[in-house]
Amino acid sequence: MSQQWKRPDEILRLQRLKQKQKALQARIQKPSGIGGVPSNGQESDPFSGSQKRKNPFSKNGDNAASKKQRPSDPDLTNDESIFELLNRTTPKEIPVIDAPIAKPLESRFLLDTQHQLAINAAVPHETSEDLQKPCKHFPIHWGIKSRLRIVCKSSLPGNNLRTNQEASGLTSFVRCIGIKDSSVGLDISPGARFYQSTLYWQHPHLPWLTLFPRNAKSNHGTVLGETERTALAKEWAVSFQNLFQLVRARQCPYFYVCANSFTVLFRAAGIGGRVETHALLTPTSRGMRAALKQEDIEFTMPLKKSPDKQDMNRSGESGISVNNGSFSNSSEDQGANTVPDEGEDDDDDDMEEEKWLESLGVEADEIKKINYNQYKKLQNRECEEDYSDQSTVLIEGVECQAFYNFLLNAKSTTIKVGRLAGVPPTLLAPVAFVGATLRTLTTRSSKIRMDGEDYHSTELQGVILPHVLPYLCGLLSETKDNFSTTLVSVPNTTVFSRVSQKMIDDTDKENEATAIGDQVLWKENLSDSGLSEHILETMCRASKDSVSDLERLVYSKEAGGYTWS
Repeated sequence: MSQQWKRPDEILRLQRLKQKQKALQARIQKPSGIGGVPSNGQESDPFSGSQKRKNPFSKNGDNAASKKQRPSDPDLTNDESIFELLNRTTPKEIPVIDAPIAKPLESRFLLDTQHQLAINAAVPHETSEDLQKPCKHFPIHWGIKSRLRIVCKSSLPGNNLRTNQEASGLTSFVRCIGIKDSSVGLDISPGARFYQSTLYWQHPHLPWLTLFPRNAKSNHGTVLGETERTALAKEWAVSFQNLFQLVRARQCPYFYVCANSFTVLFRAAGIGGRVETHALLTPTSRGMRAALKQEDIEFTMPLKKSPDKQDMNRSGESGISVNNGSFSNSSEDQGANTVPDEGEDDDDDDMEEEKWLESLGVEADEIKKINYNQYKKLQNRECEEDYSDQSTVLIEGVECQAFYNFLLNAKSTTIKVGRLAGVPPTLLAPVAFVGATLRTLTTRSSKIRMDGEDYHSTELQGVILPHVLPYLCGLLSETKDNFSTTLVSVPNTTVFSRVSQKMIDDTDKENEATAIGDQVLWKENLSDSGLSEHILETMCRASKDSVSDLERLVYSKEAGGYTWS
């Protein structure tokens, strides 16, 4: 009997009909089934109309309840059994675990705290010894600061100054009058004295250019004609000459010469414990030191590492004698001494070595190469310290006058190209001089909140010279019980403090009494320099803690003085 072909839709319809019949028979035979789901041991019908197909990724309560009612050993012959296996194995393979967040941090914090407490308990004596004891005097910092911030619980002077306060502060600064002990009718309030500390003298002053620091990005290319350059150079020479004469006469304690590639600090005799007028030049290069030696200017390099014997001999080959970091032309030494020096012996040795090489058959070109390689090695060693703190040069005494003439006439003092082409170096001083312009610092006051308490803050910005910090601390210590200051120094001037301390350490003093007597004498000799006795005493002090690279200074009247870092 031939079978009749059926269409696919008819096959599906018949299959669904058979499934419904089977489901109906199952309900009649097993009435105890719940919700159309067969009991254990009975196959389920995935196409039954009364039972929905289960979603294996569902997490609702009905799905979880239905999982408990499914057989433990499902049949793998239908789709429902496969889904049951998926639902059963998924929670076992990928368990839901809450990631702990706070507990590890808390435990780590507790461990760190316990570790720190253990360290503190183990070394209590070392911690107490490291604490700095307050001092009545604090060291001076010879670098130029660009920012100074004062923080105090009570209000600071300098806020909302009255007209008479500004006028009295200006008059006392220009005339170098001690406003505190003044009896000429000037305002002696803290506000007037605070305003006096914000003034300084500068030359030249071109309002459209920033002349300190010289590498400021705000300086755009300004083309100066030959007439302008000549006029600026002429005025600068007069100002520089007058300022140098004031330092030599001890009527100006110090001043700065700030060029594009170097900075010079001139100081009067008595400052820093030096008995003569002296100058510090930083940074220097091999070419600049060679130019100084060519002008017969003797100098020392206080921060230079002492050379070994081999370097001493090699320096003699280049015609330079090295004695404790000081440099002078060997030709002078040869003229002064009738006995041949080590440089001549080295030259004779070189000649003998060349003759010995020639006797071995070495060609002249090879000998020249050997000598050239030795010269290059020596040159590289000399250039290693260029433009570093170790290249700082000290010039004092009669040589200081020669160095002044060198700066006055050297063509390299004023650059010819760049943003400040044709503009002479900047002169900065605490007292008036010919051609100087009176400048003032930018002052900004505000209130800040730290550790739940309110504080008053005053910030100074600009060219902050070394005498400003001792002046302000002396003023605030009279009326405030506690205050702190934070300083930001210009990078290329911080080396002046290191050199000054090294000079003090290297000075051989016979006894302390003589040193104290010299300090009093130096302070009296500088009484006409325009600064107060308190500041002069700080600058003339030549002790172990008289100079330091200050970044933060704290005053506490209850503790008994200053602490710094």
